[in-house]
Amino acid sequence: MSEHAADVVVVGLGPGGEDVAGRLAEAGLEVVAVNAGLVGGECPYWGCIPSKMMVRGAGLLAEARRVPDLAGSVDGVTGDWSKVATRIRDEATDDWDDQVAVDRLTGKGVTFVRGRGRLVSTDTVEVDGERYTARKGVVVATGSAPSIPPIDGIDTVDVWTNHEFIEAKELPASLVVLGGGAIGAELSQVSARYGVQVTVVERAERLLALEEPAASELVLKAFEADGVTVRTGVGATGVRPGDDGGVVVTLDDGSEVAAERLLVASGRRVDVAAVGLDVVGVDPHAHAVPVDEWCRVEGAEQVWALGDVVGHGAFTHMSMFEADVVVRDLLGQGGEPATWHAIPRVTFTDPEVGAVGLTEAQAREQYPNVRVGSTPLESTTRGWIHGPGGAGVIHVVEDADRGVLVGATSVGPCGGEVLGFLALAVHARIPVSTMLAMPYAYPTFHRGIETALKALRDQ
Repeated sequence: MSEHAADVVVVGLGPGGEDVAGRLAEAGLEVVAVNAGLVGGECPYWGCIPSKMMVRGAGLLAEARRVPDLAGSVDGVTGDWSKVATRIRDEATDDWDDQVAVDRLTGKGVTFVRGRGRLVSTDTVEVDGERYTARKGVVVATGSAPSIPPIDGIDTVDVWTNHEFIEAKELPASLVVLGGGAIGAELSQVSARYGVQVTVVERAERLLALEEPAASELVLKAFEADGVTVRTGVGATGVRPGDDGGVVVTLDDGSEVAAERLLVASGRRVDVAAVGLDVVGVDPHAHAVPVDEWCRVEGAEQVWALGDVVGHGAFTHMSMFEADVVVRDLLGQGGEPATWHAIPRVTFTDPEVGAVGLTEAQAREQYPNVRVGSTPLESTTRGWIHGPGGAGVIHVVEDADRGVLVGATSVGPCGGEVLGFLALAVHARIPVSTMLAMPYAYPTFHRGIETALKALRDQ
């Protein structure tokens, strides 16, 4: 067994891990970066980027179908999935080849090792019989993977996760989607707009169950308009091959749903044991790695963790945010430590659902005096001008004792963009009185924020 030494060993090269490795190397440290899969991780190959290319195509189809209501006439609108699939293959993923990413990393001075890294001590990582000891520290950024639920018979059919869906050159005629969270919702609506018969099965009582009920209702109405069948409050208990080669899913109410394909989008899993974090005291069965405000693993002075594994949201932007904290800590640059009270998130359905911080229900569990304000987007001048496709809501949640927002939701055509102002307000704890004392550009979607804030004062 060979022994190697470096200043820092980074295990996992999703967006956050890649950023840490590259920036530390550019700062003059000797960095070894270990990754078994594609450098760049989930986001550029099977997540954010290719899925939003799909959303873009599906959105264009939907807008074209709205032309008769507002602008004139069109001679039929037909989706061509090959255009999206080709763009993903050629522009986003280089046909799922990471050589460009590897070259970018090594060009910064990083030593790249392809393989599965595992901690064998507080400062040493083993990869295929080779050991790499870190003089300054180890950074764990191993991300998460799609989780396949233990449903009876699920191993008897060809299951798709977001990976197989993203790589598909053709879409099936029909699709059963297990999971009505962000991933399941986005891919379901995309499929429907390209002509697929879609049934969504969600065990919770509503779609996007982690968001405000008003957001769920708006997305449900959009799904119904797109022809998506939504089954909430039921779970899958069995799966079997269909007589025609498709799949049949049995639900816990005794009903069955049949389709050509089964897409599982019911969650993601973090494998703490696989990376050996138990050697620094982390429970190998934990769903997340406990870290302090500098992303140092609790009880381990020379081990940092970031991204999906720390459990503050499986989002690229959280991985990058935490990466910056780790880099500044390792380089002794100081600055602000991490806070997680204002995590922004966006579900790229139509309408788009942006949210930050706490929902109303979560806030009421934490604060004794909560006020909420809402305004339908259609009641704003911009929403009225927009017309079809302009349904939405802006919903703000205030800790009335402090006079600051602790959560907000923005649903609509530009829900994620409108969220930017609200995310700043929650993060910086800007007084509601200050936000009410500023002008809001007219006519914009974000002007609805002012109306929602005024509703707080009417209570």
